[in-house]
Amino acid sequence: MSVRHSSDTYILLTPAEARQADSLAIDAGKSSLQLMESAGRAVADILVEYTGTPLELGGEVIVLCGPGNNGGDGFVIARLLDEWGYPVRVLLLGEPSALKGDAKKMAAKWVGEIGTISNCELKGVAVVVDSLFGIGLNKPVNGEVAKLFTKINKADLIRLAVDMPSGLDAETGVALGACFQADTTITFSHKKPGQLVAPGRFLCGGVDHVHVVDIGATENIFEDITPLHFVNEPCLWGKFYPFQGPEAHKYDRGHLLVLGGKEPTLGASRLASIAALRVGAGLVTLAAPTETYPVQASSLTDVMVRRFDSAFGFVGILSDPRISTALLGPGAGVGSKTIELLQQAGVKKCNMVLDADVLTSLVGKTKILQGIADGEVELTPHEGEFAKLFPELDIAADRIGAARTAATQTSSTIVLKGVSTIVAAPDGRVSIASNGPSWLAVGGTGDVLAGLIAGLLAQGMPAFEAASAAVWIHGEAGMKAGRGLIASDLLSIIPAVLP
Repeated sequence: MSVRHSSDTYILLTPAEARQADSLAIDAGKSSLQLMESAGRAVADILVEYTGTPLELGGEVIVLCGPGNNGGDGFVIARLLDEWGYPVRVLLLGEPSALKGDAKKMAAKWVGEIGTISNCELKGVAVVVDSLFGIGLNKPVNGEVAKLFTKINKADLIRLAVDMPSGLDAETGVALGACFQADTTITFSHKKPGQLVAPGRFLCGGVDHVHVVDIGATENIFEDITPLHFVNEPCLWGKFYPFQGPEAHKYDRGHLLVLGGKEPTLGASRLASIAALRVGAGLVTLAAPTETYPVQASSLTDVMVRRFDSAFGFVGILSDPRISTALLGPGAGVGSKTIELLQQAGVKKCNMVLDADVLTSLVGKTKILQGIADGEVELTPHEGEFAKLFPELDIAADRIGAARTAATQTSSTIVLKGVSTIVAAPDGRVSIASNGPSWLAVGGTGDVLAGLIAGLLAQGMPAFEAASAAVWIHGEAGMKAGRGLIASDLLSIIPAVLP
């Protein structure tokens, strides 16, 4: 069974959707036993690719089987490995007599002994296959299973999870008590959201060690399933990307207004402005108060700098009908004046990207966002800002759900920055980034991201797609820059990673 490479691999399925996909395959003529056999064979094939021949393996394979269908997959894996000459031991959670349905039928085909997990000895073991619960778990793992996971997770061996590491919520990426820590995970049909969102992505072995295999899902499942979760990749947003034709001029590529800000964070607005130009915006104007105007004007050659000292002056700049988008926040200052400028931009029906100081100014006032603009509104909080803006939403318990709820409450697109940056739209769609390196966690990189989002929005890209594309470009630039980057390094790298 080969690893799946198809045009819809950017789609993520929740556990409920994955079960529906299996049901649709069965309705289309596949038997549930065929699906289980295919799943087990796919895992066994990949395990062999990882370990080599029985002689190269140099130890025993333990297959942990649960009482449900995931355990049935495990019995298939064990049987095939045994037929191929690998030393295999099966340990079952519960009694064989309690098995039902397909799991019972597959257990009957296993000719070896069936031990219990309470007797798990790891001496001489090279691989442990977790086929206990998969995506079906909805309660914390404890008791003897938790003790077993602690023992296995500390051992020097290969840990392979079937569909999902047991103990990990497939929808949220949060561990439900004790959790099997996989080195690699083989999942079926499509990846699950919890395999991309931290900490789930690490408990699965990392994004490069989650393998997707096709076990016979029907090609037209998305006629019946409407997915809302996506891996943030170009195939998600590529058809909306603003590739300008040969007759385009600068105003076709959008005019962005950036609020220029105050000391000591003048560089923030400069980083954002240049990032917007790099991603293709035709014109960028930086609006700066008088006390910082000379610094900003003398520091920027590709960005127009205009002076303003009041909301009236800001409105005057916004009166240019060619300005379609405003980026507010980087170095803007915290307080009522910033909120006033936000409201003025709303009156002018601008698309808006809100970051940094604007987000802090909005704490306790997010209802303002409900009716301030006819255009698109995007909020780009990091985790600390999100917690202050939406104290009732627990991102530790459900990062995806919290971002989606915030998007609905504010009628805005939410870009929740972090290890797995999430873009959530008011209509429920969510993209999850998997390409952002840890060394992007340095001051100023968020300002670059805000500029990328605003630059794409100014060019007419829809909000969800613009934010998702910007997050992806940001991650790719970070990877290319490498360790030790500072925010300004990204600006010269952006053109090299544009789609």
